[in-house]
Amino acid sequence: MAWQHGKDTVVKVATKDISQYTDSSELTIGGDVHDVTTYGNQSHRKAGGLGEHSFKCSGTYDTTAVSGPRAVLKPLRGTTVAVIRQPEGAGTGKPQDAFNAVVGEYVETSPVADYVKWSCTFEVDGDVTSTTQA
Repeated sequence: MAWQHGKDTVVKVATKDISQYTDSSELTIGGDVHDVTTYGNQSHRKAGGLGEHSFKCSGTYDTTAVSGPRAVLKPLRGTTVAVIRQPEGAGTGKPQDAFNAVVGEYVETSPVADYVKWSCTFEVDGDVTSTTQA
């Protein structure tokens, strides 16, 4: 079995590489599930529907970066942007997910006994295209 370390992941939002500020990302690929149970059934019947996908990323706040998450993500709230996630890093033959997404919440958290953290949520607009990097 081949394992992949998360440290190699690349995240780009609106063409800006925010990987150096990101320590966690999560792409959720989902779909609607409809209850189509009718009279006479003893158990629920289900049918699939449209895709429903989301993305979130987070990291430690960087006070010196004018190209960091605060500068890049905060102004994009409520807009649709291109996102690229490369879970095995950049390189020929490695997987890549690309999609458009609406930037939802940008959040900064300031715990008393730890570093300031940031997080951002995205709602995917349309399909997630999974390809192999050329």
